[in-house]
Amino acid sequence: MERSDQMFKVRAAELRKILVELGPAYIKIAQAVSSRPDLIQPSYLDELSLLQDRITPFSTEVALDTIEKELGLQIDELFSEISPEPVAAASLGQVYQARLRRSGQVVAVKVQRPGVQAAISLDILILRFLAGVVKKAGKFNTDLQAVIDEWASSLFREMDYRKEADNGLKFRRLYGGIKDVFVPNINMEHTTRRVLVMEWVEVGVYCSFNQLLENGFYHADPHPGNLFRTYDGKLAYIDFGMMGEFKQEFREGFIEACLHLVNRDFDALSKDFVTLGLLPPTAEKEAVTKALTGVFQDAVAKGVQNISFGDLLGNLGTTMYKFKFQIPSYFSLVIRSLAVLEGIAISSDPNYKVLGSTYPWIAKKVLTDSSPQLKSSLQALLYKDGAFRIDRLESLLTESLRARTEKAFVKIQREEANSRMVFKEILSFTLTEKGSFVREILIEEFAKGLDALGLATLDSLTSAATTRIPFTGSSVSFMSKEDMINLRTFHRLMFLLAGLESNKKSFELMELATPTIIKAHTWRNHHCFPINLH
Repeated sequence: MERSDQMFKVRAAELRKILVELGPAYIKIAQAVSSRPDLIQPSYLDELSLLQDRITPFSTEVALDTIEKELGLQIDELFSEISPEPVAAASLGQVYQARLRRSGQVVAVKVQRPGVQAAISLDILILRFLAGVVKKAGKFNTDLQAVIDEWASSLFREMDYRKEADNGLKFRRLYGGIKDVFVPNINMEHTTRRVLVMEWVEVGVYCSFNQLLENGFYHADPHPGNLFRTYDGKLAYIDFGMMGEFKQEFREGFIEACLHLVNRDFDALSKDFVTLGLLPPTAEKEAVTKALTGVFQDAVAKGVQNISFGDLLGNLGTTMYKFKFQIPSYFSLVIRSLAVLEGIAISSDPNYKVLGSTYPWIAKKVLTDSSPQLKSSLQALLYKDGAFRIDRLESLLTESLRARTEKAFVKIQREEANSRMVFKEILSFTLTEKGSFVREILIEEFAKGLDALGLATLDSLTSAATTRIPFTGSSVSFMSKEDMINLRTFHRLMFLLAGLESNKKSFELMELATPTIIKAHTWRNHHCFPINLH
C-alpha cells in the first residue's frame, strides 16, 4: 500500500503493452476510454493516451513495398521525397509525410498495417462470443452482440481506405465551409484499399453538433489523435475511417428528448425513449414517467447550463433494469462519439457540460427547422390545453442566442448583447424564412392580445364612466379569464421583443399586484408604442 501511487504507473504501462499485444480492436476501445479524464486515473490516462497516435510502428520497408504494390508505381516515381520514418502510428495504419513528384504538393500517406484485417476478425469473433455469455449471465436487456456487430461493421469499413476517402470527400462537402473547421482534400488518384493520400495538415478541440443532428453524418472516432489545431487556429479532421450515420427520425427523436428533458416534460420524454428504441413499446407509460421524474428532476433543476451526463446517469441504473431499457445497436456509436467529445472538452475545462453547450443549438434547430415532426413538437411545447406558454418561448429564444454555429441566425452571446441588440436579432430572425413558423405563432398571440387589450380598454372606459354617473352601480367586465391570460401574454411579448430586461422585475410585480382595469390604465399611460398592424 505504501507504493500504491508508484504501482498505478507500473500497472498502467503494463495495461498499455497488453492492449497493444491484443491488437487493433482493443486499442480502439482504449482510445475511447483514454479521452475521459473524469473517469480514469491520471496514471492510466497518460498511458492510454499514448495509444491515440504513438503505437509502435511496423517496418518502413514493408510500408513502402505496400505503397508500390497498391499504386503500381515505384516510390521515386510517386514522390520526390518521403519521410524515412512514419510521423504517426495508429492501430490500423501509420502515416508518412511526402511530396508528390508531379505537383510538388506536400501530402500525408497512410499505409495499412499488414495482417490487420485477419487480426480484427478474430478479435471481433472473441468479443462477440463473450458478449453472448455476458448477456445471458447478466440478463441484459440490450443486445450486446448487435452492439458488437455495429461496431465491427464500422471497423471493417475503416479498413477500406477507399471508403474512408469517400467519407472524407462527403465530410468536406458538408462541413468544409464551416468557419474555423478545416477538412483536408483527398487525392483519389493515389488512394486504394490499403493506401490513402491526402493533403498534409500542419499542426483545441471543437466539434459541431450539426454533424450529428443536422446532417446525421458524423465522425465516430474523434479522439485527439484524429484532430489537430492548425497554425491559423482551425480545427482539422484527418481521419475518416470510422464514421456514423444517424437517421433523420432518430435525430429528431434525440432533439425532442433533449427538449423535453430540459423543459421537464417527462411524460413526453418517456414517449421519446420509445421512439429512440431505448424502451419497449409495451412499457407502462405512467410508471415510466413517474420514474423518469424521480431520476431527472433534481439534475434538471440546476438549469440547462449546469446539467452533466453524470448527474443524469447517476440514478438511472435501477430504472433501466426495471423497465427493460436497452441500447439499440445504431445508438452505440452515437454514445461513443459523444462520450469521447465530452472527455476531450473536460480535459481542458473541468466544468464543461455537454448538454449545456449543445442545447443552444437544439433550441435554434427547433425554432428554425422545417421538419413537420419538430414543428409539431414546438407547438406541443408552447401550448398546454390551448394556453400559450410564453415562458418556454422566452427560454428557447434566450438559449438560441447562445448558439455559436456558423449558420446561426444570432452570432453574439447573450451576455454580450444589450437589450437593443437582442430586439434586433429576434426581430431579424422572425422576418426570415426559417422564422416563419414562430412568426405565425407570434402574430396569432399578438392578435389575441390586441383583442384583449381592446376589451381591457373598454372595461377601463366603462369603469370611468360609471364613477361619474351616480346610482349606476358597479360596471360589468367584458373580459373573460382567457382574455386576461391573453393580455398578460401580450405584455410579456412586448417586453420580450423590446428587450426590456431592466424592467423585468417591475413587470413581474405589476403582474402580481394589479387587477385587469389598472393594467389597462398602466399600459395605456406608460407603454404606448406605435404598432404597425401590417
